[in-house]
Amino acid sequence: MGFLDHLNVPVSGMTAQRLRMEVIGQNVANATTTMTEDGGPYIRQITLFNEARTFKNVKARRSGFGEIFSKTLAERREMKYQGVLVTAVVKDEQTPTTPVYDPSHPHADEDGYYYLPNVDVAEEQMDAMAASQSYENNYAVYDTLVAMAQRALSMGK
Repeated sequence: MGFLDHLNVPVSGMTAQRLRMEVIGQNVANATTTMTEDGGPYIRQITLFNEARTFKNVKARRSGFGEIFSKTLAERREMKYQGVLVTAVVKDEQTPTTPVYDPSHPHADEDGYYYLPNVDVAEEQMDAMAASQSYENNYAVYDTLVAMAQRALSMGK
């Protein structure tokens, strides 16, 4: 792994946090959407991250989370870390929607209830603050790595 390859780690982190902010923005924008194309209220979305890594030696490469832990220490040292990987953007099916009784609402069911999305704007604001801080931390690491590379290059003068 070359020195500048390490820049992939903070850059992938910044990219992942930018996507997370887009998903949060979509959640906030749809916080009052009571009817979607699917026929129900908007369901909050969550961004899932994982560590992106490969092996230096392609022959030793295996797939699966459990197989990484079955490797010896020497085999684990062959791992090449690439940064952050966005594995999926999934719907938050665990948090229930909020029923509201209003028989005059155009989206009310036969019992007079319509459902608000499971988006808590305060929670989304906290997630946005965390994503913003993580983005800034990754940028600081990136900036430090670039400064180190510039200093290393200037030593040869």
